[in-house]
Amino acid sequence: MGAVSIQQMAERVSALLTERLHVKGRDLPDKLSRGGRRLPRKVRIAAQELATALEHSFNPKLLLQINEEKVAANYDICIKHLAGLNKGHKLRGVLLGLSTSILFSLVAVIALVLGVLIWRGYL
Repeated sequence: MGAVSIQQMAERVSALLTERLHVKGRDLPDKLSRGGRRLPRKVRIAAQELATALEHSFNPKLLLQINEEKVAANYDICIKHLAGLNKGHKLRGVLLGLSTSILFSLVAVIALVLGVLIWRGYL
């Protein structure tokens, strides 16, 4: 594994961060600083280690110190999590939460109106 493959891995993770989580930025370290809190801890740590390996890959002396198996494992962790995110999953969650809130409020208002009507003796 060379510097080019590490850079390609980082670009792929960066593209998935933009595509799935809508995080903006120039490169992987910038995107992690902006939207890293949206990732689970294990994935965030793996992505940060991948970003560190990316920075080390530009220096020939530091490139020799990179653990290639660990970089590949970190890449797999990031890809597995980000590829599993469905684009409509977030929207569906927001819509489900909104509809649940509206339904609960409607039921509470109807129960309150019925209680007042019974208390006043109209029902």
